[in-house]
Amino acid sequence: MNGPHDLGGQMGLGPVAPEQDEPIFHAAWEKRALGLTLCAGAMGAWNIDESRHARENRHPVDYLSSSYYEIWIKGLERLLTRHGFLSERDLAEGRAVDGASQPKRVLQAADVPAVLALGGPCDRPVATPPRFRAGDRIVTRNFSPTGHTRLPRYARDKRGVVEAVREGFVFPDTNARGAGENPQWVYTVVFDGCEIWGDDADPTLTVSIDAWESYLEPA
Repeated sequence: MNGPHDLGGQMGLGPVAPEQDEPIFHAAWEKRALGLTLCAGAMGAWNIDESRHARENRHPVDYLSSSYYEIWIKGLERLLTRHGFLSERDLAEGRAVDGASQPKRVLQAADVPAVLALGGPCDRPVATPPRFRAGDRIVTRNFSPTGHTRLPRYARDKRGVVEAVREGFVFPDTNARGAGENPQWVYTVVFDGCEIWGDDADPTLTVSIDAWESYLEPA
């Protein structure tokens, strides 16, 4: 979707200023926010793409005025409410008031290291051969979806070159809305800086993205 989360290449937002000696967490509640999100995800009610969309699909004023883990908590509230684990009254009261759905599974403390080590692999076999090869010239689609997508706004309707053919992976655009994994080939695509940012860009710069096959057309 086109939203406040999609900042790559956007003008007028100031420079990136990395924090020196940045701690992993700035406060104890941030550590808890991460733990709650991971444990809730382990219940199996939603996938990683739906989780991402729940965080990014916020009003720009809300998104840009919230810290990183505030966005995580707001996204988690949305997911828990959507899937029946919380009600609006529960959130308003700050405690369990209404009855809630029971999760399919509960992550136990002793199982956390093994579950984190396992991760969530999203590579999948694809029945058809890849449409493109390394060296092919492509143009990315020009679209503004209302749902989740992994094609950055700055890289739409741009001409580039396929650098490498990767594996097949779950297609996030459909997976986020429960319309199936629909795996596709993924390609590393390289763009000249001037193609992305115009004639004033540094001509020595290039930008690489990983793009699903349906995002691409032959140039």
